[in-house]
Amino acid sequence: MIKQRISLLQVPIDPLTMEEVLEKIKIYLSSLPKFTHIMSVNPENIVIAQQNSAFREVYAHADLALTDGIGVILGAKLLGKYIPERVSGSVLLPRLLDLAGHMSLRVVLIGSQADLADKIARCYSRSYPEATFIGMKGYKNIHNRSLDEEKHIEDIVRSTRPHFVFVAFGSPTQELWINTHKSLLHTSICMGVGGSFDYLSGASQRPPQIISTLGLEWFYRLVQQPKRAKRQLIRLPLFLALILKQRIGGYNASKE
Repeated sequence: MIKQRISLLQVPIDPLTMEEVLEKIKIYLSSLPKFTHIMSVNPENIVIAQQNSAFREVYAHADLALTDGIGVILGAKLLGKYIPERVSGSVLLPRLLDLAGHMSLRVVLIGSQADLADKIARCYSRSYPEATFIGMKGYKNIHNRSLDEEKHIEDIVRSTRPHFVFVAFGSPTQELWINTHKSLLHTSICMGVGGSFDYLSGASQRPPQIISTLGLEWFYRLVQQPKRAKRQLIRLPLFLALILKQRIGGYNASKE
């Protein structure tokens, strides 16, 4: 059965399970290569998309828009819409890396700091020697990119011709970067992965299972990274307010 895409505050969501997502990605891999953008939907990103029209437009053209937050499921439920489960990016990423390993595919991981992407690439290269995993730092300052940095990334991508490209610049920067580089990434399945490199490399500790089950990873990250408090304590209540406003009618996303 084909599941229809739904919308939450004008942000699209594909109400799929993890296994359904993996099956769709296998279909993409078996088809003619083309630019494919997988995006995660969480309350923070939905709020950002209300004021950032460019980000909202990228969402509108996403090939897969996946639920990455219990707040999205609850918000959809308040509006009478059903989402079967969360498809967390931090859980999906290792599943895709294992898939690439088993299928002997080519993967490029682009990080924003330290050598986390390279560490992950080396680890997976040892586990799957028939596949290609390349990890690198993207930019010293993502908001002030040099021509040399751009050329380095372009050279790696063109020479590797990756099946998957994973970008960890944080939202919305990573999604906007992927979109503006889609001519370079024209044969790749691309996904912004936020802080997933931190978990996968061991730089950050994963939350206990009970925390994940309850959908409270956001609170766990908040305790671990207090600098997130300001934006979360603004955006999460705003998300709830927007959901309630849409429930009673009359809500429209603002234009940037």
